[in-house]
Amino acid sequence: MNNLKNGLSYRDAGVDIDAGNSLVERIKPHVRATRRSGANGEIGGFGGLFDLKAAGFKDPILVAANDGVGTKLKIAIEAGRHKTVGIDLVAMCVNDLVVQGAEPLFFLDYFATGKLDPDQGHDIVSGIAEGCIQAGCALIGGETAEMPGMYSGDDYDLAGFAVGAAERGALLPTTHVVAGDAILGLASNGLHSNGFSLVRRIIDISGLDYDAAAPFSTEATLAESLLTPTRIYVKPLLQTIRESGAIKALAHITGGGFPENIPRVLPEELAAHIDLDAISTPPVFSWLSQVGGVAEAEMLRTFNCGIGMIAVVAKDKTSAVLERLRDLGEDAVILGHITEKARGDAAVSFNGSLSL
Repeated sequence: MNNLKNGLSYRDAGVDIDAGNSLVERIKPHVRATRRSGANGEIGGFGGLFDLKAAGFKDPILVAANDGVGTKLKIAIEAGRHKTVGIDLVAMCVNDLVVQGAEPLFFLDYFATGKLDPDQGHDIVSGIAEGCIQAGCALIGGETAEMPGMYSGDDYDLAGFAVGAAERGALLPTTHVVAGDAILGLASNGLHSNGFSLVRRIIDISGLDYDAAAPFSTEATLAESLLTPTRIYVKPLLQTIRESGAIKALAHITGGGFPENIPRVLPEELAAHIDLDAISTPPVFSWLSQVGGVAEAEMLRTFNCGIGMIAVVAKDKTSAVLERLRDLGEDAVILGHITEKARGDAAVSFNGSLSL
């Protein structure tokens, strides 16, 4: 027999509507900070609006991307540090837009948890807003889902959705990539948001706690170092694309590393030749390789190894583009060149070695 005098509430079932409402109010200032031309609305409605005409586009092609942060979230959860994973979430989406020559316009997030902690949620969404500011896009909406029974303990997951636009005829890659074009590499911030299942396995092997000093850094704990957010390349790349007209293709170096991502932007008959000696490999990669016994080939197909973005540029424009990227704050190097690909050749070949 049911002995509950007043019946059950949604809170009794594990969902706190008041906590959700509190979170929405707390994040409104962060959302407002991301406003841009085309998006001036307030969150809280049933959908977000964006005005392409107000954003200055005449004949746009829309480009959409979605992604997550992966098991890097497990480190954030175990370390209790949630302020940067929102930047990662935005970065993984908007970097995929800019490689197609698109300007990120707006972003939406999905935050799912077993029990909503408004402080944790605030840290996450404030990071998302910071990522949007770095990318120049508006945070126009999202969903916070409290689902007891779906997630255990403090676990949560994030998904991001970004939409950008480019004028018709301005999309990348162009059809003009040829043998002899230069490949430039833009430095990463470290691991970014890929390969963390392997990273976490290596941490287990090392026996280190996340609050221990990072063995590859004298300035941060292990957790702080590993949670360094993914670099957002949008603003310097868009400016260089528009000013120079010399960038033919871009590739975001994410999961799959160099061998999987570079061929995605090259014609079938061409290949990329990469000089590994040109890469200043951050110490975190050396440590992971040594402690985990990870071979160079596996490093190159799992991690960015210090290069988060590559650009294909006409040979005679290489110096000008390189100089402009450096002026805009990018640590850019000449990484290799485009070659003809004979039957049976790999789409990406290497010479030299990583400084592991």
